Amino acid sequence: MKKDASSPGPGTRKDRADVLPLKGEIDLHVSPSVTASLNAVIEKKPRRLVVDLSGVTYIDSAGLAALIEAMQKVEGYGGKFLLAGLQETVRSIFEISRLDQVFQIFPDADAARAS
Repeated sequence: MKKDASSPGPGTRKDRADVLPLKGEIDLHVSPSVTASLNAVIEKKPRRLVVDLSGVTYIDSAGLAALIEAMQKVEGYGGKFLLAGLQETVRSIFEISRLDQVFQIFPDADAARAS
């Protein structure tokens, strides 16, 4: 796993939602940089934060924990935390862990922004 493959850029604001695209594998080694990127966007307290996972090929429990923590922070100040574009392998991890019942998941970032 190349670290730069999972190093997301800053979130972009589109249609009144901040969109943070993530790429690569989000595992124990990469999750700290993902958490830092999420926190940088959350500091701005966006009303809606869309995390675009269409470029993510794998996520482990550390990656899931980073997303759960971010969701709790956003919902804590009254914002909406949305996931988008889960590939089938990533979606199955969410389903097995039943986190598909916890997160608001959309087919793509456009659908999440439109929600």
